Amino acid sequence: MTPAARIKASIEIFNTIEKSIVPMDSVVGDYMRGRKYIGSKDRRYIVGFCYDAMRAYAKLRWWLEKVGLEVDGRTIVMAALALLETRDAAYIDVIFNGDKYSPETLDDAEKAALNNLVGQDLVHADMAEHVQLEIPEKYYDALKGLHGDDLADEMHAYMGEAALDLRVNLMRIARDDALASLKKEDIAAKPHQYSPWGIRLKQKTFLTTTKSYKKQFIDIQDEGSQLIAYACNPQPSMQVLDFCAGAGGKTLGLAAAMNCKGRIVAMDIDSRRLAKAKPRFKRAAVSDIIETRGLEESKNRKWLRRQKETFDVTLIDVPCSGTGTWRRNPDMRWHHYGPTLDELIQTQSEILDRVSHTVKIGGRLVYATCSILPQENEEQIAAFLARNPDYKVLPLAQAWPDKDNIPCSGDYMRLSPHQHGTDGFFAAVLERVSADHIQEQDNS
Repeated sequence: MTPAARIKASIEIFNTIEKSIVPMDSVVGDYMRGRKYIGSKDRRYIVGFCYDAMRAYAKLRWWLEKVGLEVDGRTIVMAALALLETRDAAYIDVIFNGDKYSPETLDDAEKAALNNLVGQDLVHADMAEHVQLEIPEKYYDALKGLHGDDLADEMHAYMGEAALDLRVNLMRIARDDALASLKKEDIAAKPHQYSPWGIRLKQKTFLTTTKSYKKQFIDIQDEGSQLIAYACNPQPSMQVLDFCAGAGGKTLGLAAAMNCKGRIVAMDIDSRRLAKAKPRFKRAAVSDIIETRGLEESKNRKWLRRQKETFDVTLIDVPCSGTGTWRRNPDMRWHHYGPTLDELIQTQSEILDRVSHTVKIGGRLVYATCSILPQENEEQIAAFLARNPDYKVLPLAQAWPDKDNIPCSGDYMRLSPHQHGTDGFFAAVLERVSADHIQEQDNS
């Protein structure tokens, strides 16, 4: 492809994102699958350019408004060429030449605006801090209150790319042996700092063709996600409920840590996701201890109500805003594809109440999100404890299995790319201390 054709493709992708009801990664994937003729180098450039522009979206939008241009896919891409790739006006004018495989020619207003963009720094002194840091204004006060003077460092880390993390299947191979296997295939990697099951690749690579992947030695999973399962302190012979199991990533980690001894019940509202998880459990050689129950079926909802004081650990990785995944999904800052924040907070509260009766006295209820918003995390836990005196917070220093390698101080696990190199995750470990107040929820 010519440089102009690459830019035309980028404009088409951005225009689709602006009106799409699905996330950016799906838009990009659909676009590329429909255009098999686009070569690998061109794909890498187009995808990289679009994600770089989305990571700077607030600043690019600020500049477009300053120079008097309407914000759309075409102008975002034009501004990205000037401010991210630092192209001059002559280069951009050649790109926008109106040929068949090029963007339409720049009009006079666009040329005038472009002249005001070229040579400028991406960050301008007049920008508000939430614009500079790519924070939606509605979240700024909460995040400023959370991070204080560290806000800039924390938020800059969300503008970078996420590393490629792997979870080792300990049922098949030890971590050191998995590292050695990857090294034989010229894949540089290192152990995770905190997850005893994890590996981080030094650069991204295609894993599906490797021996390690084909033999089920490894699976892709962010270290933070692994640490949520680790915070459960799973042990052989335990009874574990993974209530929002989804595609089963944390379930696999729990099963391996339990040495495939005990019982795990994986539940989710989406039976299709659970169905996709079953082959993963089988390939990982842990399916013998995992049963799946879709919450869409009334018999499973009735079953849940009967599970009073049944489980040593109940893990709920609840639906959330996904703000902790901004590195991977920068479009989620500006586009919403599901429930509102208020609706999510209500759902989280209902899930906590729905499963709290399932935990044995002395057992753990582990609440987790991939959100960085206090409303979904600390505030949600405080509200739950206020109405459920049968539970108390188990501070992370007490809850963490490896007392010499605790990732966070304080009561809760709050991970971030700046401090831990992970996505943004939150987890609270709650211990059930009595059974005097909890009533089973009517989930029919």
